Amino acid sequence: MKILAFAEQRDNAFRKSAFETVTAGKKLAGESGAELVALVIGGNVSPIAESLGFYGASRVLVAEDAKLQLYSTTAYAKVVAEVAAKEKADILLLPATAMGKDLSPRVAVKLEAGLAADCTALAWEDGNVKATRPVYAGKALIEVRISTPRKVFTLRPNVFTAEKAGDSKAAVEQYRISLGDADYSVQAKEVAQSSGRIDVAEADIVVSGGRGLKGPENFKMIEELAKVLGAAVGASRAVVDAGWRPHDEQVGQTGKTVSPSLYIAVGISGAIQHLAGMSSSKYIVAINKDKDAPIFGVADYGIVGDAFEVVPALTQEVKKLLGK
Repeated sequence: MKILAFAEQRDNAFRKSAFETVTAGKKLAGESGAELVALVIGGNVSPIAESLGFYGASRVLVAEDAKLQLYSTTAYAKVVAEVAAKEKADILLLPATAMGKDLSPRVAVKLEAGLAADCTALAWEDGNVKATRPVYAGKALIEVRISTPRKVFTLRPNVFTAEKAGDSKAAVEQYRISLGDADYSVQAKEVAQSSGRIDVAEADIVVSGGRGLKGPENFKMIEELAKVLGAAVGASRAVVDAGWRPHDEQVGQTGKTVSPSLYIAVGISGAIQHLAGMSSSKYIVAINKDKDAPIFGVADYGIVGDAFEVVPALTQEVKKLLGK
């Protein structure tokens, strides 16, 4: 049996989700006696590939080409499917990031494999992998088993903790790519990214703001609290739709799903769409002047009060506590 873990990278640096995916693969391999192989695709990723051995990969396959520096859904899908077929991989693991969500269904179709998306737990049971995933906008969890010979799973970021398995570097092997122009029918031409911002999908702490902030200018206090905590800034759908914040900060069913250790929701009532994207956070703190706001139903700690009074005071107390 063989497990293939797709390790996502950007700009020749692994995302946090890459280490989480390999760690999850190592755990499954240890429980079943399977071999774990990692796959890295990019423009110049050989120098970083061997580091996946620290997380349990015995071998790392590298598919490199200058055209693969920027993500292409068609080209990446072809490479992943080809490698899985050549390696005779029984199980494929990908992160449930924006890239993984786009890539996994294409790969599953090419391999005629079943797909379980956005999994929060994986375990062996009766010779098969049992996956746990949220349904009904996060209100319930179901256990899923895939019956096809090949199985594809995507893993929710920040749920599977990345753990080092040792000090051994992995053996790196080049995978010879055969890609033509037709394989790049969809390709990103340019990627613009704000510097110094933490991605909400991978952040350990997220501070989010909603309509209760009354205007985009008031997000300064959210940014200040986030800076003190070393957190990412998130936003509700209503705020993004109003043009107050960029879409890449949106948390929710139509935005990004987050699972940080700490999620602070400020002025967010807690619509189902938003709860679906953050209810799996380890600890949730809600700040809202409406004591009946749905967000308090999922919060571990709640403050009923005016955000314009609570947040600045909280920021000052955190600064004192951290000596900033």
